[in-house]
Amino acid sequence: MDAKLPPEAPGPQTGAPPDYTSPPKLSKKAYEKELRRLQAELVTMQEWIRREGQRLVVIFEGRDAAGKGSAIARVTQYLNPRYCQVAALPKPTPREQGQWYFQRYVQHLPSAGEITLFDRSWYNRAGVERVMGFATQEQYKLFLKQVPVFEDLLIQDGIMLRKYWFSVSDVEQERRFHDRLSDPLRRWKLSDMDMEAITRWEEYSRAKDDMFWATDTPTSPWFTVESEDKKRSRINMIAHLLSTVPYEHLEPEPLRIPPRPPSQGVYRPPREVENHYVPDVAAALEAARGGKKKDKPAG
Repeated sequence: MDAKLPPEAPGPQTGAPPDYTSPPKLSKKAYEKELRRLQAELVTMQEWIRREGQRLVVIFEGRDAAGKGSAIARVTQYLNPRYCQVAALPKPTPREQGQWYFQRYVQHLPSAGEITLFDRSWYNRAGVERVMGFATQEQYKLFLKQVPVFEDLLIQDGIMLRKYWFSVSDVEQERRFHDRLSDPLRRWKLSDMDMEAITRWEEYSRAKDDMFWATDTPTSPWFTVESEDKKRSRINMIAHLLSTVPYEHLEPEPLRIPPRPPSQGVYRPPREVENHYVPDVAAALEAARGGKKKDKPAG
């Protein structure tokens, strides 16, 4: 079967359709209330997946700084990590470079009762590897030919596969880059590859459009998440994911906390002869806080 090759590009592409208007920022209060509700539903969904032996794979792709990582963090925040893993694969090793391309991803697929979230996935070949020249044209064309077949095999075997593309404008992306550059807690997120994302904006746009053309299939469609407002994008993405999984609300397994038995007189040595204790740094914080309250002038 020949690869489904994309048509010639009509011209420069942007992060959103020409007729798209960015919605207003979602209020923090509305966001936190709905997020809490959706996260409770995610817990229910995971329990159904676990009990029924289902398998779920969710792919997060998109521009650098489009909000993929923060969305994954909200999805997994209350899930049981024993049955949910995040696969964020590093640069392939020399041995992995000699494998079948999909091989390193297959080992991260879920078993019965599990969820795998791919923070970037096999679609690296259609994005960064194509734009940066890390893959040859022959490898790229072979990928376009194989990926629909590969995903159909996963789906035929019973895996629920969901693919999300987080879309952000060039202006918003650059603003987020500047925010990260000035924030010591998020500075690590920036790399030379991110800087290339700015200078190669249109090349990445073309790569994304070509990828959609070849891999947005009836059995494995792409779902675009508008991510100019991260709060709004998280709510929309999680709500959509929940709507596509046919989970049921199951009653929790009955548990009873037993009464604590009476003490048998077990001796516990004094604190000073036990193991080393972590210093109580928090006490100093409380003391400083109390001092500020006392120093605050009346009225």
